[in-house]
Amino acid sequence: MPINNYESVIVINASLEDEQIDSTYQRVHEFITANGGEFQDVEKWGRKRLAYPIQKSKSGYYFVMRFTAPSDMISKLERTYRLDETIVRFLTVQLDKEAVAHYEVLRNKKEEEAEKSENEVAEKTESAES
Repeated sequence: MPINNYESVIVINASLEDEQIDSTYQRVHEFITANGGEFQDVEKWGRKRLAYPIQKSKSGYYFVMRFTAPSDMISKLERTYRLDETIVRFLTVQLDKEAVAHYEVLRNKKEEEAEKSENEVAEKTESAES
């Protein structure tokens, strides 16, 4: 069975406590890794206002996850999303080669910027100690 690249966005009910939101995310993360998925990137967008009310809620907590997984795992994952009452919306798409390359470039830029800022902090610390 082929391994593909996927991007999955989940919107969790924002009226929940932060611990409940984190536990929902952890359950999804564990499900994906337990079923042969491997994470490439996870973005926590936080609480955002929804375009229209969903289940009488005006805001949601967004997670964007990019991962590789066997193609048959996606149907199981989406079933898990549907059964979880804290997840109000979700969307999972298969990424093409151009999208994967684009996200790789973005990830490399983030790593370079983080390394550059670490070097600047180290230089400032060294000059302050002198």
